[in-house]
Amino acid sequence: MAIRTAHVLISGIVQGVGYRAWVEQEANARRLSGWVRNRRGGAVEAVLSGEAAEVAAMLAACSTGPRLARVSAVDAQDRDDVETGPFRVLPSA
Repeated sequence: MAIRTAHVLISGIVQGVGYRAWVEQEANARRLSGWVRNRRGGAVEAVLSGEAAEVAAMLAACSTGPRLARVSAVDAQDRDDVETGPFRVLPSA
């Protein structure tokens, strides 16, 4: 099993629409570790770590997000470090 960690910035209408809670739910369903938080500029930032195929599926899902979201871009960069433990929602940054 290959492990992948991606640092993701999601932009568009992604705050105030339940996007962070949706990411947390979807990440837990895929057994991913990492975190998600709102950014002051209106984007959502996340780190997703786990089985490579599940991270790829999560990144694809982030392009749509929850029903009220309007995603304009999902920018992901792979990282060398691996997140462990439960997925969590962090305070805004």
